Amino acid sequence: MPEYRTERDTLGEVKVPRDAYWGAQTQRAVENFPISGLRLPPAFVVAQAVVKRAAAKANGERGVLDEKGGGALVAAAEEVTAGRWLEQFVVDVFQAGAGTSQNMNANEVLANRAEEILGGKLGEYETVHPNDHANMAQSTNDTFHAAIHISAFVAVRERLLPAADALAAALEEKACEFDDVVKCGRTHLQDAVPLRLGQEFGAYAASVRAGRARVAAAAEELKDLCVGGTAVGTGLNTAPGYKPLVIKYINEATDGEFRTANNIFACMQSLDAAAAASGALRTLATSLVKIADDFRLLSSGPRTGLGELKLPAVQPGSSAMPGKVNPVMAEMLNMVCFHVMGCDAAVAHAARSGQLEINVMMPVVAYNLLQAIEILSRGMEAFAERCVAGVEADAEVCRRYAESSPALATALSPYIGYRRAAELAQRALKENKSVRELAMEEKLLGDEDLRKVLDVNKMTEDPDADKDR
Repeated sequence: MPEYRTERDTLGEVKVPRDAYWGAQTQRAVENFPISGLRLPPAFVVAQAVVKRAAAKANGERGVLDEKGGGALVAAAEEVTAGRWLEQFVVDVFQAGAGTSQNMNANEVLANRAEEILGGKLGEYETVHPNDHANMAQSTNDTFHAAIHISAFVAVRERLLPAADALAAALEEKACEFDDVVKCGRTHLQDAVPLRLGQEFGAYAASVRAGRARVAAAAEELKDLCVGGTAVGTGLNTAPGYKPLVIKYINEATDGEFRTANNIFACMQSLDAAAAASGALRTLATSLVKIADDFRLLSSGPRTGLGELKLPAVQPGSSAMPGKVNPVMAEMLNMVCFHVMGCDAAVAHAARSGQLEINVMMPVVAYNLLQAIEILSRGMEAFAERCVAGVEADAEVCRRYAESSPALATALSPYIGYRRAAELAQRALKENKSVRELAMEEKLLGDEDLRKVLDVNKMTEDPDADKDR
């Protein structure tokens, strides 16, 4: 049978598992919210600990928290930032509004661990109390909000931006490798004029770079923190000079450039920065869906599809059809992106649901924003490493499509007119001949002129592009 200790909060007695580092208010939340089994991710818990450490140091420096208790709180918070005690953060994502339960989970774990460091027992709180000390000069309303910004900014900086860089670089490398592969362009999924496969891959890389830049720009706003605003933004119960100190120690722990928001009230009332970051992730995901879809189309086959790309065979594709290989990495990336879009929808709905001085939907925003950053980062990493890096071009197939496309008649249009060029394209399809063959038969131009005009390589060269490409 489980053994318990008895703790008290403002509502009365609560039985808490004897060895748990959480306390009464966390236990109530565990019992009240058995909703999903989902927890806020470690990145968020670490950010909470960063805020708690910074608050303890700032309060100690301002002389309102004694050195003994403050030092123990700092030590406990540093253990959490190093990855210890994460299993003690047990509140469901779908919990009390604003994340009060999650904040108290952090306060109780840190207070109990600080008591233990000082030689006390779990649940006694003789030297360090969850509210009086671990939550000193704080409120859920400012610290949870700050933890969203800190965790999301750090995750973007350390996970997403490097992953986007790696994918863009892999695509750029293939753009160079495929630069001499001429293929048939397609618009509306129908034949269009030629381009080079390298140009197509260069466009993919540019889209990823642009998406990365949007995320980086949106993440800049996450540097604004309302920490020190306490309950509604006024800073009630903080010591003079607390805000700059707490920012200083947050930056010390994160190697960041966080700052007090120009208007703490506006920052605390809204989740606009989180929504903007989520929207930038959605835009990047939109670009990635297009790239993944193109990979699937261009590699379709091997006998009845386009067959222009050969994707790495990373696993068998069918439990029923022997030898079948599917574009699984592109399929994975599609699913990741669709999930990111769903996360953004949740963030958008939550972010518009604030009333008056705070938005109480912060837990679901924190969970979905951080999940989107993490899975998008992992998805790009895996796609770059296990698909893009090993993709090959079937140059012969690409060339054959380019040479046989009736869209080559476009190049003749300036010489013979649009109408006659259209007739030539239609005849090419009807008679199963190439535009080049028909043009030669009809002697529409001299042989040398015709060779130059229907040179598919030349068709792919932008007359305004740098000739030293």
